[in-house]
Amino acid sequence: MCKNLLSEVQYEVTVPTVADRVAQMVVKQVIEPSLEPIFLADSYAYRPLKSALDAVGVTRERCWKYDWVVEFDIKGLFDNIDHELLLRAVRKHVTCKWALLYIERWLTAPMMQEDGVLMERSRGTPQGGVVSPILSNAFLHYAFDLWMTRTYPDLPWCRYADDGLVHCRNEQEATAFVAALQVRLAECHMELHPTKTKIVYCKDEKRKGTYPNVKFDFLGYGFRPRLVKSSRNAKLFCGFNPAVSVPALKAMRATIRELDIRRQTQLSLVDIAQRLNPLLRGWIEYYGRYAPSALRPLLRYVNLTLVAWAMRKFKRFVDRKVRASQFLQKLARDHSDLFIHWRLGMTGVFI
Repeated sequence: MCKNLLSEVQYEVTVPTVADRVAQMVVKQVIEPSLEPIFLADSYAYRPLKSALDAVGVTRERCWKYDWVVEFDIKGLFDNIDHELLLRAVRKHVTCKWALLYIERWLTAPMMQEDGVLMERSRGTPQGGVVSPILSNAFLHYAFDLWMTRTYPDLPWCRYADDGLVHCRNEQEATAFVAALQVRLAECHMELHPTKTKIVYCKDEKRKGTYPNVKFDFLGYGFRPRLVKSSRNAKLFCGFNPAVSVPALKAMRATIRELDIRRQTQLSLVDIAQRLNPLLRGWIEYYGRYAPSALRPLLRYVNLTLVAWAMRKFKRFVDRKVRASQFLQKLARDHSDLFIHWRLGMTGVFI
């Protein structure tokens, strides 16, 4: 049955068809039991029982222990993976001949460009392909993960697809590591992203040095010096900690803005809640894990959007922002179950 399904797959396409996606899912299910056990604990992307939040959590703890961190990004990973090296890695662990056959066909299928011309490929994984994440993990398992444990066994690292972090004890060690990583990736026909790779000093209350880079973003979280409250004596001190990043906040505000709620006066507040709550729930669950108070600007933006909607919806609130704000504040107290952030006591302000 699987082979019959796979025989219907098309190859000369830029984006996988429905048949492609189903077939790739079949292949993924076949090869995953062979590949998943070989992956190392600090590889977090696209793996069962691992998440981006796990990677954020372990990074948080390591930044407290190590003064320096190398933030690196592999330039164009999915577009530049060398087919020969990838297939060598996959064949080392996968023995199913028909699965290997179709992986090779997907990899080498000509890519249709915007002008309609087909271009032969010798590198890159299927664009938007279901099987691409596990193939990229197999490639990087040998290109980076095993190399890291063999060459730098005493330096903790964490990788999520093409984004990674390596913790170092001093600046000289971090600088030397970046040079070595550039050489290693070149051997695997890859390169570091020139602007997304940097050396960061994890500055906190005890680390007094002055350096140009004291912050980095990883998986939607911004790591930087922050005032935090001690769990022992409730005193404030400067720690190096994660919270929702500025780009993530901007992206969430943009998502809300695109819903154009302010102009949806035909909707009721219940209708708006049904549209917003799934988004808010996901954001709060993810970005609220560490420093949930950093979400306040977003929740304030949501509330101000509701105020703008009320001023358009009800004539009595036209040009009366204060009255509209007071109306929604009372509603948040009396019907806190309406919006997920109200329900969690993250009401925020309305003006």
